[in-house]
Amino acid sequence: MSTTNVKMEFYCDENRCIECHGCDVACKQAHHLPVGVNRRRVITLDEGIIGKERTLSIACQHCTDAPCEQVCPVDCFYIRADGIVLHDKETCIGCGYCLYACPFGAPQFPRSGVFGTKGSMDKCTFCAGGPEETLSDAEYKLYGQNRLAEGKLPVCVSMCSTKALLAGDSASVSDVITKRVLRRGNR
Repeated sequence: MSTTNVKMEFYCDENRCIECHGCDVACKQAHHLPVGVNRRRVITLDEGIIGKERTLSIACQHCTDAPCEQVCPVDCFYIRADGIVLHDKETCIGCGYCLYACPFGAPQFPRSGVFGTKGSMDKCTFCAGGPEETLSDAEYKLYGQNRLAEGKLPVCVSMCSTKALLAGDSASVSDVITKRVLRRGNR
């Protein structure tokens, strides 16, 4: 999987997601996330509306124009050449601006303390680690597994039993979606 001139992305196929939570449980376990921090969540849209309910697995969307990066007062965010939005936990001051800017609620904070202190922000890394040396103990301790450096897909995608959750370069993901839509008759 080359990282030059490609945009990595997630896609959740609502026709396949069965709300099993395998993705968010796998993420928490692989990255040893504390209670209350969820890099990935399973949500239900249009809940209670018969025939309209949809379940999706969401996380950081690694936005091209990343609003979290735009509002960060200490520039702890950076965007890799492949479009993955990462952050430096050692630089983060826990101000929470990124949380208010993100339309997906991706930034997570480990605590809510006196005077609103939140600790360093945590979010989905696309299983791509952080700014520390790749596959080092420091990277693992701060960001969890760096599965991309090992040539693997993010753990949430690997654990999806129905293959509802896809990840990869945008052309590959788009190709899979197109084939599925054509197989279903454009539904």
